[in-house]
Amino acid sequence: MHKFLRAVGFSDIKKEEFKKICSQIADNPTVSKTAIDSEGNQFLEVSGEFGDSFGVTLRGTTAKDGTTEFDYYYPYIHGSKISTLESIDVEKYAEKEAYAGICEEMRLSVTLIFYLQNVAEYLNRLDRPAQERQINGAKLGALSTEGKILLPISTEGQERAERILSECREMSYFMTAGDGGELLPEHMGIGDMDMFYMLSRRYMDEDILSIINTYFMPYGVENDQYTIMGQIIDFALTENRLSGEKIYRLEIKCNNMVFCVCINQKDLLGEPQVGRRFKGDIWMQGVVLYKEMV
Repeated sequence: MHKFLRAVGFSDIKKEEFKKICSQIADNPTVSKTAIDSEGNQFLEVSGEFGDSFGVTLRGTTAKDGTTEFDYYYPYIHGSKISTLESIDVEKYAEKEAYAGICEEMRLSVTLIFYLQNVAEYLNRLDRPAQERQINGAKLGALSTEGKILLPISTEGQERAERILSECREMSYFMTAGDGGELLPEHMGIGDMDMFYMLSRRYMDEDILSIINTYFMPYGVENDQYTIMGQIIDFALTENRLSGEKIYRLEIKCNNMVFCVCINQKDLLGEPQVGRRFKGDIWMQGVVLYKEMV
């Protein structure tokens, strides 16, 4: 069973029960798309939606006699907002017909890698003219199986500190350890520079959660999973229509990038509110956007 099934409301389901659900999705999908995959097979992607833009997708191939064999499934959450407009490369996973989006998102200071959701659309565009294959950004969503709500620490001074740290991340300016020198954005005023130095000193003996509002770091051995902390800018409590389990959909602003996080109510410690912070581990997914979709 997939680890992140619980994030979309299937936390207590048994294997045999889930097989029946997969059969129902295959027979009566919410969305169905086809394409020719990398080996020339008829690729089929069907999804069953069980709540507010979340559900389960099955992927497989259709034989010449019309029979379909599904190779794997995954739970999904669709993001509602454009998260990035940076250039995105797409790479295929080695073991199956699945793909990853790779993006140098300067706001994060790490290479952003996410599980590609709209594979059929991507495959169908491979033979089109270059301008129709150009990817112009992505809508991102994430699933989480463990998270907690933290109180905000935002003050006028803290917001200013976050702005300075964000500028340093985006412009790739960092403290240089070798020669004792430092690199800062040239347009920083004296007050901003003093704030930067003050933050550098506070890191030495204070809890990081009392200094910064947000972070985004790789987590574990899989390259599309991260540990994050970000501000909640919107949220909704919905439910899986089939299982009845309560699901939180959180809109998170993390390092100035916005994406949604889907988490089971029983896996979230604390009560989400706008302005509070979410801290947890996530599996990042996304839909790549083409010119006419932006």
